Amino acid sequence: MNTAEGIASELDAPTRQRRARSGHVVSRDGTVIAFDQVGRGPPVVLIVGALCSRTLGPAVRLAPMLAAHFTVFTYDRRGRGSSGESSPYEVQREVEDLEALITEAGGSACVFGHSSGAVLALNAAEHGLSIEKLALYEAPLIVDRSRPSTENDWAQIEALVGAGRRDDALKVFLRSVGIPAFAVALMRWLPVWAKIMAVAQTLPHDGALVRQLQRGEPLPAGAWAHVTVPALAIAGGKSPAWMQSGTRALATVLSHAEYRALEGQTHDVDAKALAPVLREFFGSTVRPMDSPLR
Repeated sequence: MNTAEGIASELDAPTRQRRARSGHVVSRDGTVIAFDQVGRGPPVVLIVGALCSRTLGPAVRLAPMLAAHFTVFTYDRRGRGSSGESSPYEVQREVEDLEALITEAGGSACVFGHSSGAVLALNAAEHGLSIEKLALYEAPLIVDRSRPSTENDWAQIEALVGAGRRDDALKVFLRSVGIPAFAVALMRWLPVWAKIMAVAQTLPHDGALVRQLQRGEPLPAGAWAHVTVPALAIAGGKSPAWMQSGTRALATVLSHAEYRALEGQTHDVDAKALAPVLREFFGSTVRPMDSPLR
């Protein structure tokens, strides 16, 4: 996220896709997770990052672009949109949410994760979920000293959310990801502000996923050692150096990963640029056993 215009255009994207089917699954702890399903073909699950949901953010534009080749599942991560929440939050609960959704999809699926959603996808694969391929766009890994650690930012965000000060927590987060103060002030007057405020209480969830990976230290050689499925680590060619470095490092530590740079793209990746890459990587052949949408 680099500009107020960029984050507003992505997060405030209109819901253009035809929702062929909406439903819910129940996670292991009883939490209800809402999802939309569109298209026909091999199942693909899209996992969004901070402040996004199935109706807010890049998945809104991406899902219909993949629906001609795949059965695409988008969902509200716990605590967002129409999904439930449980306390205290644990990363493992989000892994179980994804497991329930993959079961709904037929027992296995390809998975795309954006930003903190990419880290969630990695954790799910590490825990043995039936994931066939992983596509990961700019997991926010700080692996060198090209930018400061976010440890203090996440601690502040968690404290502010705990105190009920979501507005202030949101401002800390936006500045942490590189939005200038004047742009944050401008965003407060845009319709998108109310929408991201509605999910700002889940920012500590994203912090739990990424804060240990944002200390400016190299990834351990054994990171995600059990992730052996084919993986594609993607970065924007115009993204900050620390994001590109983190994505390259991720491709290095995964056993079957390829690095890809999308020319002209930033963290606010254009779905038109990303969709062809995902179609190629996941493969677009419709399997004979695929049945029409229910």
